[in-house]
Amino acid sequence: MEAFVTKINEWAWGVPMQILLLGTGVFLTLGLGFLTWRRIVFAFQLLMRGFSGNGEGDIPPFRALMTSLSATIGTGNIAGVATAITLGGPGALFWMWLTALFGMAMKYAEAVLAVRYRERDDRGGYSGGPMYYIRNGLGPRFALLGGAFALFGSMAGFGLANTVQSNSVAQVLGDQFQVPWAVTGVVLMVVVGAVILGGIQRIAATASAVVPLMAIAYVLMSGVVIALNVEQVPAALGTIVGSAFSGASAAGGFAGASVWAAIRFGVARGIFSNEAGLGSAPIAHAAAQTNEPVEQGLVAMLGTFIDTLIVCTMTGLVIMLTGVLESGVSGASLTAMAFGSAIPGGELVVTVGVVLFATTTMIGWSFYGERCVVYLFGTRGILPFRVLWVLAIPVGAGTDLGLIWLIADTLNAFMAIPNLIALLLLSPVVFKLSKEYFSGRASSQREA
Repeated sequence: MEAFVTKINEWAWGVPMQILLLGTGVFLTLGLGFLTWRRIVFAFQLLMRGFSGNGEGDIPPFRALMTSLSATIGTGNIAGVATAITLGGPGALFWMWLTALFGMAMKYAEAVLAVRYRERDDRGGYSGGPMYYIRNGLGPRFALLGGAFALFGSMAGFGLANTVQSNSVAQVLGDQFQVPWAVTGVVLMVVVGAVILGGIQRIAATASAVVPLMAIAYVLMSGVVIALNVEQVPAALGTIVGSAFSGASAAGGFAGASVWAAIRFGVARGIFSNEAGLGSAPIAHAAAQTNEPVEQGLVAMLGTFIDTLIVCTMTGLVIMLTGVLESGVSGASLTAMAFGSAIPGGELVVTVGVVLFATTTMIGWSFYGERCVVYLFGTRGILPFRVLWVLAIPVGAGTDLGLIWLIADTLNAFMAIPNLIALLLLSPVVFKLSKEYFSGRASSQREA
């Protein structure tokens, strides 16, 4: 069974999928006239003034972004970067950057469409995301495509965003502090359950309190390590860029790594980290209190910028600068070794990071799965989904998840396909709304 799923997974995340993902990002970036690159400063300005919200919706734009980031800033930022560099060489980090730069356009388009085509459920809450912009934007002929996304989305989270995350926490706490997996599982179940049973308001409030603090703390600790080795930064950056195209690396253990390996693992881990194109983040952004789809799109794209171009870059540089690449270690253990070699007790940075990042991922993704269930079954499916989500946490903490990981990874790919098709078909709507918004803004500035 595992061999069968592995074959499907290799196909699902193979060259065609990576071309589709990167190609969609490039197409949208060009179609928007590089808007997502040119409007970075304006996007941060919108974020800063969007704490309270100024339109219809359930949560302020800032909290929508924090909810989205709670789901994306996870083990991929710690273990995923290390895995990419181990398997693809330092050049993989360059391809993670490129994936993020073009992924920003996908995240922007997803949020624009999510707000444009969102609906209110029978409890008054806002629901949106790929299943809704497929149905409401493309029409009844594509209803099956929207249903497929919702089905895959409701199931995928139980793997990569639930059981795998609780398993990661149980492992790291067991290794560092000999905490029994059962204790970890029960505590996580209680903590996550207390948050998600309160709905989007409590999820967003928790994310807004925890995500900025944990991201800033992790970046600051990474900055300390980088500052201690600042003279090596130019050489490290040169190695990253050079090995992205030559396949060679300054680290002997990676000399000769193929360019294709750098591209493959850089793109794959980049997408796993920031989820651009998967269609998950717009589910959170659809709940934002705003009447301007373009403004929420600009806020949304910052999620990819922060996740990959800031947090993942810091992890990658710490690994490169501390000289642990030739150790033969991979994943979170490599990142822990890097911090530990530079700062006394630095392994605790990774331990705390894994615990917090994984917990917030479980919380954020619970909302994604819940909205997929609402699309399929209505609001009557909310409570059963929440109960199942919470009960799955301790199961994941003590189970060998090799097969579950593979299945969930495959379901993520199956989520992306309907979403990417919708982004391409609805791109004229995104281009039109963007042009109208900035034309109107330019006119109002001239009148002022």
